[in-house]
Amino acid sequence: MLPIVAQPYQDICNAFRWDIPEHYNIGVDVCDKWALREPGRLALIHVGADGASRNYSFGEIKESSDRLANLLLSAGATIGERIGILLPQAPETAMAHVAAYKIGAIAIPLFALFGAEALEYRLHNSGARVVVTNAAGAAKLAGIRDRLPALKTVFTIDGAFDGTVDLHQALKHASSDLTPVRTKADDPAVIIYTSGTTGQPKGALHAHRVLPGHLPGVEMSHNLFPLEGDRIWTPADWAWIGGLLDVLLPAWHHGVAVVAHRFEKFTGEAAFQLLQDHGVRNTFLPPTALKMMRTVADPEKRWRYQLRSVASGGESLGVELLDWGRKTFGLTINEFYGQTECNMTVSSCAAVMDCKPGAIGRAAPGHTLAIVDADGQVLPPGSDGNIAVQRPDPVMFLQYWNNPQATQDKFVSDWLLTGDTGCMDEDGYIRFVGRDDDVITSAGYRIGPGEIEDNILQHAAVKMVAVIGSPDPQRTEIVVAVIVLNDGITGDDKLKREIQEHVKVKLAAHEYPREIFFVDELPMTTTGKVIRRELRARVGDWRKLGDAA
Repeated sequence: MLPIVAQPYQDICNAFRWDIPEHYNIGVDVCDKWALREPGRLALIHVGADGASRNYSFGEIKESSDRLANLLLSAGATIGERIGILLPQAPETAMAHVAAYKIGAIAIPLFALFGAEALEYRLHNSGARVVVTNAAGAAKLAGIRDRLPALKTVFTIDGAFDGTVDLHQALKHASSDLTPVRTKADDPAVIIYTSGTTGQPKGALHAHRVLPGHLPGVEMSHNLFPLEGDRIWTPADWAWIGGLLDVLLPAWHHGVAVVAHRFEKFTGEAAFQLLQDHGVRNTFLPPTALKMMRTVADPEKRWRYQLRSVASGGESLGVELLDWGRKTFGLTINEFYGQTECNMTVSSCAAVMDCKPGAIGRAAPGHTLAIVDADGQVLPPGSDGNIAVQRPDPVMFLQYWNNPQATQDKFVSDWLLTGDTGCMDEDGYIRFVGRDDDVITSAGYRIGPGEIEDNILQHAAVKMVAVIGSPDPQRTEIVVAVIVLNDGITGDDKLKREIQEHVKVKLAAHEYPREIFFVDELPMTTTGKVIRRELRARVGDWRKLGDAA
C-alpha cells in the first residue's frame, strides 16, 4: 500500500516494495478478511433500476458467497474449473466472483450485452462448466447450449427457466460452511477475453496476484486511495478489467464501499445525480462518460457532489477536458494506462506530481516501463516506440488461454509489448501516440475487428470485409465496415441495416458497424493482408460521396 500522506513521486517509488505472500486468495482478501474483522462493515450499495438502494455488509457477502461456493462445488466446479459470470453490476455478480476465487476456480466475466455468438466462442474456448446469469442471459444460452458440451449447470438470479437452476432458491438450502482453498499467488484466478486484430478474442489468464499487482496504480489514480470516508463508483461494467480490477476488487481489498448501478441508458444528468445521492467520493469515468457529462450545463450549480478523486483511462484527455474537470469537480482528473494483459501500470496523480497535458502519467510504483524498439532495445527519451512493461510483474497475465503462440508473440526478451506506440520524456512521463495494432477504442470498449469480420462474413451477401475504427468526437472511434459483396448483389441501405442488426444480435450492441461502405475490392499487401491504414484514409472521401449508412 502506498502512503496516504502526499510525498514526492520519486520518494514513493524508491520506498516501494512488493509484498505478495506465497499463498494468497482474492476472495479471502476482499471478503473474508473484512467479514471476520468487521462483519457489519459496508461493502456494497446496490442501486436498482427504480432508484431504490440496498446495502450489503461484508458479513452478508461472505455468507452468500460461501453458500454460492458450495453450490458451485456441488455442480462440479472444483479447482481450476471455469465459471462464467454473465451479469451486469449486481450483488450476485460480486458474490459469484468471490465464491469462484475461494474454491480455486477460474472466473470468466462476460459482458451482459454479448450476443449468442460472442458467448458461444468464449464459453466453448474456456470450457466453462457453470454459468451464473439472469433471464436475459439464459435466453441467449438456450440457443447455443447444445454446442457447449462442457457447460453442465446454469444458475439464474431471477427465477428458474427451462434448463436453469433458481440461484436464490438454491442458496437457501446450501451450506454456509466453507473452508477456502489455500491458493498460491501464482495460481489461476480469472480469464478476461481481450480483443485482438485478427481472429477470435484471446483469453488473458491472470493469477490471484493480479489484484495486489493493481493496487499501486489504483491508489495513485485516486490520489493515494483510500482515505477515511472514501466510497467509489464506476459506470464501467464489471465484466471488463476496468470495472472489476480497477474498482470493485481493489476497493474491497481496502474495505471501501462500492456503489453498483446498471444504467439502462447512461446520461450525464443521471451520473451527476448518482454521485450526489450516494455520497460518491471516488470514481473511474471512462473518457466517453466524461464527454457525455461535459454536455450538461452548470452541474456544479445543480447537484451537490463532493468528489475527492476522478480517474480516467483509455485515451489522453487533453487540456480542454482537464480544465472542464477542474471547474466541474474542483480537482484534476488523474489519467491511467494499461491493458487487459498488464493493467494499471501507468498513472498520473495530482497529489504527488505535476499534470502534463497530453501525458498519460508515469510508471506506477513497482512497475518498470520503457519505450523499446522491435528488438526490445530501450530507446532514448523523446523517441517513439513500443510501450513495454518489464517482467516479472505481479499484474502481468500468466498466458493466453490455450494459445501459446500468441503468448510468445506478446514478449520480446523480458519486455511485454503492449501493442501501443508511445514516447517517454526525461522525467518518465509517457505520451500515448497510437496503436501498433488495429484494436478499436469506442465508448471505452476495446474492440477487435477480427470477431466482427468473422460475424459479417457469415452473411450470405458478403464476399470480403474489413473492419476499422474511424475517429469520433464522442466515442473516440466508431466501428466502420468496408464490404465487398458477392457477385450480382447490390448494396443499399436496407442491406446495411440488415448487416448491422446481424452484428448487434450475434455479437454485441457496442460492436456493430455504425457506418458501412460497399466497395469493389479491398486494398491488399502482396502477402494478402488488408491495408487498414489505406481504408481509414479513404473514409472521409466515401462520406463525401454519401455512401455511409
